[in-house]
Amino acid sequence: MHSVIRPNAWVALKLPSGSTKVLQIIPNTTISLGKYGAFPSNLVIGRPYHLTFELEDKLPDENFSRIRVVTTNELYAEVFADEAAPGCDTPAAGANDAVISATDGEEFRLVDDKGNVIARSNHEVIDDNARQTLTQDEIEELKREGNNAGKDVIAKLLLSHTALDQKTSFSLAKYKLLKTKKYIRRFQVLPIDVATFAHWQLEERDSSKIMDMRAEMIGLVGCWGNVHFGGDEVLLPDPNASTDQGDEACLPVDESLLRGRWLVVDDTCGLLVAAMAERMGVLYEAEEVEGETEEQNGTATERTPASTENPNETQPNAPAPPEPTAQQGGDTEMLDVLTKAEKRQSDGKPKQQKPRPSDFAIPYSQTNSITVIHGASQPNLSLLNYWGFDITSPNHPPHPLLNHLLNLTWLQLLKPELDTSYSTPPLTASPETLASWKPSRRGNFHRKRRRYARIRHIVDSTRAGNFSGLVCASTMDPISILRHALPLLAGGAPVAIYAPTVESLAAVSDCFSVPRRTAWVSGSVPEIEGLSNEELERWQGNEQFPLNPTLLQGVSIQTSRARRWQVLPGRTHPLMTERGGADGYVLTAWRAKPAEGKVAAKGKFKRRKVESEAGTPA
Repeated sequence: MHSVIRPNAWVALKLPSGSTKVLQIIPNTTISLGKYGAFPSNLVIGRPYHLTFELEDKLPDENFSRIRVVTTNELYAEVFADEAAPGCDTPAAGANDAVISATDGEEFRLVDDKGNVIARSNHEVIDDNARQTLTQDEIEELKREGNNAGKDVIAKLLLSHTALDQKTSFSLAKYKLLKTKKYIRRFQVLPIDVATFAHWQLEERDSSKIMDMRAEMIGLVGCWGNVHFGGDEVLLPDPNASTDQGDEACLPVDESLLRGRWLVVDDTCGLLVAAMAERMGVLYEAEEVEGETEEQNGTATERTPASTENPNETQPNAPAPPEPTAQQGGDTEMLDVLTKAEKRQSDGKPKQQKPRPSDFAIPYSQTNSITVIHGASQPNLSLLNYWGFDITSPNHPPHPLLNHLLNLTWLQLLKPELDTSYSTPPLTASPETLASWKPSRRGNFHRKRRRYARIRHIVDSTRAGNFSGLVCASTMDPISILRHALPLLAGGAPVAIYAPTVESLAAVSDCFSVPRRTAWVSGSVPEIEGLSNEELERWQGNEQFPLNPTLLQGVSIQTSRARRWQVLPGRTHPLMTERGGADGYVLTAWRAKPAEGKVAAKGKFKRRKVESEAGTPA
């Protein structure tokens, strides 16, 4: 994750009201914060994340607001003042030290046995608005003047309150906090990580788009799915296949290289894939080296970072070469040839362009990969755009997720022979015939051959199995998913399935219960007699046994919810009102490999004889 704000990056702006605003930092534009104001986007580009900024008042000769960084001393001035105040650590007086006397217009809540009031409430009979002498028109006028980033409005509200001395410490702190959230013009820029984005999507956008998946559920799914970095990138060698070769030139799947791979069924528009990619280290682009420059025409120009504004355009590695001058004259054609064969590097030295790989070269890593199974023509992973990755882009700029994200349909997994893109042989053509075609036809020829090689590799490697884990968050029936996904898992691989409600997961848990497993082992299912272990793993089930109950061990269902707390002087408690909707549940289990043959205990056992003492006759 980048430590500074880059152009065209998606960020989260945390406002004083507690809400979050997700937007893209586009250069030379204006960022609006609603009632708090607006500022130019160029003022935050290149600055670090997690800083608190304050919108300053507009200068007379400027039509925009500048921003300044709020220091730590200013942010926590009240906390430091309370800690430095004399006697702040003295214990509060007991109930018998002083009796609170009653005044007009108060209600009492706590009375001792003698009838003395020992605690009073802060509920006043007089309306709170009547104690504020500032009218709404005057407050709006102060806001329009925009003095001191809203701090003057808060100060005048406190000074104009006639009953401020009658408030308890809790009531006063709550009153100041509410007014600060309403009028202070401050904001904080946060990077878009999965937890921040999930909270924004859940609280302020469409929660059904991510199946009401909260940050706690994302953490549970990732932990119980044992999602982690699965090894460095390993690419298959280029077969250097010629254009007149067919599928015989495709490299076979090397099962010894397949490791650190997770199988995913994602109906959260890519949020689950983003959470897994974050744990595997392939979600965020690498940090750019500061001060990296290029020399061109004798001057140093800063490199422009890759833009995600238009992902369909491939970003060049270097700026265009200089135009030929009049002295170069007839060398123009030679310059055009050289620009096609060479690329300008950051050190200014020309480098020979790498030869283009053959059509059957596999661009996917064999390790640390995510394989997504979907039911449409393309997976719905639209939320990955917030991290600069667009799965629909045919010519995508370099991104860490490019070589680690594979996708295939359920049809390609179950019956690949019915999928035309897999079963149709690749096109072939001799070099002479290929040279006689138009450029557009040659491009389509190479594109179809590359697509065939990619699909074939993805399908074959997925059907080979040996996956390190299964993670699901889908609206499909979990039993139908497990029926086809469990045989693809390695022994001991974890399984984590998320569902908004518990009923579907309870049905899955019942399929692997102890009574069903006992009935299965005791031979109560005549359909499985004579089947091998491989056939039992892929058994389609019946009405009584939807799944093979011996394929999973340690099945459990759990949930978790982190409650928010209100922390104010003398009043710390969890918030009683939270967002409604589905809580979410996670089913966890581990893949088991049944042993072949009959399992029996062997060993030497000594039978201990117990001699009973006979009683003596009388």
